[in-house]
Amino acid sequence: MNEDRARTEGVDVSVLLITYNHARFVRSAVESVLNQKTSRKFELIISEDASTDGTREIVQDVAAGDPRIRAIYSPRNLRSNETVKRAIDASWGRYVCILDGDDRWLANDKIDRQAELLDHNPDVAGCFHNALIAYGDAREPTYQRWTLPTVGPRVSFSELWEGNPFATCAGMLRASPLRNIGSWYVGCFPITDWPLYLLCAQVGDLMFVDDTVGLYRLHGGGEMSGKAELERLRFIARFYQHMMNANSGRWSSCAQRGGSLYFAGKASQFLSQSKPTEARTALALALRAGGVGISVRWRDWLGLLRRSF
Repeated sequence: MNEDRARTEGVDVSVLLITYNHARFVRSAVESVLNQKTSRKFELIISEDASTDGTREIVQDVAAGDPRIRAIYSPRNLRSNETVKRAIDASWGRYVCILDGDDRWLANDKIDRQAELLDHNPDVAGCFHNALIAYGDAREPTYQRWTLPTVGPRVSFSELWEGNPFATCAGMLRASPLRNIGSWYVGCFPITDWPLYLLCAQVGDLMFVDDTVGLYRLHGGGEMSGKAELERLRFIARFYQHMMNANSGRWSSCAQRGGSLYFAGKASQFLSQSKPTEARTALALALRAGGVGISVRWRDWLGLLRRSF
């Protein structure tokens, strides 16, 4: 990412499309970007991770047909956040959007709406709208929104450590906080977007507007969405443990506090759903995170534990 190159190229927004084995969906994802009604110059960088289902051939076809597209291909399946990092490093825009190849944008003015928000709110580091959930191979989404209505108009760095409320396809970030991402980011996989939001939120809040702009797909092939509930919890627990040492250890206390709050909240949610086994797992992970007695009071943790038996 280079400011001089951005000025030379005149790129305002970089859209990073990350794809692996998305042959059923990726053409629609690409079209949702290319069909944006905007006067802003944007680029589409497609990072393809050695798919085996024909995705690469589709990417090659669309990239050959539009000068706004640049494609990066893995010589072998990397299955890491390197596919995102290399796209960020190659981008030229002031603003960055990330889109997974199995999702798509629903609003053809998404780029304009979000770039305008960032232009007029220089104190925020990113902005998000909401996304509608689609299940399996469904072409059209349900009316179910991904981001809950309890999320406020601004989310701070501290609040973001308590969980990621945003769909990847529904956001736009300032590019400057994402420059020179350390190697720690690669190891966050399969969680790709959350650490990027944290990097941005260090320098400004993230803005949220509860209008829908994207389709977020849940299906069995998703790196996170396709996993069973307890398996997703364990992935997130590994993420918090990883973040304790990330960024030269500067986020250790944030990861401790946020991890315990997150898992205690999940335990309470599981109990309200009559899932005591899942609640006990979440409470164990809250304890392991290291923030019980700091961000979560012992009496609250023990109270949830008693209710789980």
